[in-house]
Amino acid sequence: MLNALTKKSIMTLFADPICHYSHRTRFVLCEKSASAEVEFIDAQQFPEDLQELNPYGTLPILIDRDLALFNSRIIMEYLDERFPHPPLYPIDPVSRARSRLLIHRIDQDWYTLLDDIINAGEKKAAKAKKLLRENLIAAVPLFEANKYFLSDDFTLVDGILAPLLWRLPLYGIELPKEAQAINEYIQLVTEREAFQNSLSHEERDMMESYALMAS
Repeated sequence: MLNALTKKSIMTLFADPICHYSHRTRFVLCEKSASAEVEFIDAQQFPEDLQELNPYGTLPILIDRDLALFNSRIIMEYLDERFPHPPLYPIDPVSRARSRLLIHRIDQDWYTLLDDIINAGEKKAAKAKKLLRENLIAAVPLFEANKYFLSDDFTLVDGILAPLLWRLPLYGIELPKEAQAINEYIQLVTEREAFQNSLSHEERDMMESYALMAS
């Protein structure tokens, strides 16, 4: 089965339909308008044949001919290089390094909290929810500085941020009026055609269910 998977004629992304890590790779894939298939897999029922490609048993997994990649950040960087237009990373090495460091901090400081909100016990999840909200409020000046996050152009940083911020209402995280810049940013990035195209049916259902409950 391993050879069959890695010899696919078209690039294939194996993704969980509701996981934020899978979502951000789908978002970048859509931004690139790449010719690729997205196959949705239930992460709780990880297929044995994919285990050969990723020993950690996690999604997403990208297959491009005989290349198999896992880890969402590696996949997104590969897509940016594989499909160079439009570029989502700065061209010069210093700016690229700064963007990579910023993405690392978002992963370490914000995504780990989202993971705890979703997967940890009630007490730890409540603490993570409070901390994520506080961290975002403290970052309001960064959202106010430019059209996108610390840039006037859409970048890979925005591709990382959007799936996380889009999920805030689903987990009961409401931002105060003084965080209006973040809400405006969320609207800006999630209204992009690529973001809308990146949503799975399950993600659309999640948001529709939330909207009904909130109304």
